[in-house]
Amino acid sequence: MSASTAPTRADLLALLAVITTAQWQDFGAAAARHGLTAMQAKVLSQLDNGPLPMRAIAERLVCDASNITGIVDRLESHGFVHREVSPSDRRVKNVVTTDSGRDTIRRVRAEMRATHGALDALGEAERASLYDMLDRMRPIMESRGQH
Repeated sequence: MSASTAPTRADLLALLAVITTAQWQDFGAAAARHGLTAMQAKVLSQLDNGPLPMRAIAERLVCDASNITGIVDRLESHGFVHREVSPSDRRVKNVVTTDSGRDTIRRVRAEMRATHGALDALGEAERASLYDMLDRMRPIMESRGQH
């Protein structure tokens, strides 16, 4: 691709794949330093904005609900989450992070050395521009399962 040619969708997809793969590898390595699997850390990350039903976690992580049950069991045994009955539907169990779980996922993100290094290579205006572009893409990507 020449400097005057705009990247194709394929070029962008390939670059996004490389970057997201490296970011998730970095995330997994940081999680492992805290005794977590990458998937356990991903579950904790999904709970940033509050409790979620197990089915919603499974949908977000595109995996079987039975897998989430085992992951939540292990997180619960380590004191990172607990289950509580949903106030809107007593048949549903929500997964809630504990203070320990919130602190651990915060530390995992803080220790993502490769990702932080890559972001630090960008200037303030570049970070703002990247954020704006990704934020514009977010609603489209998040609505993918709702069609």
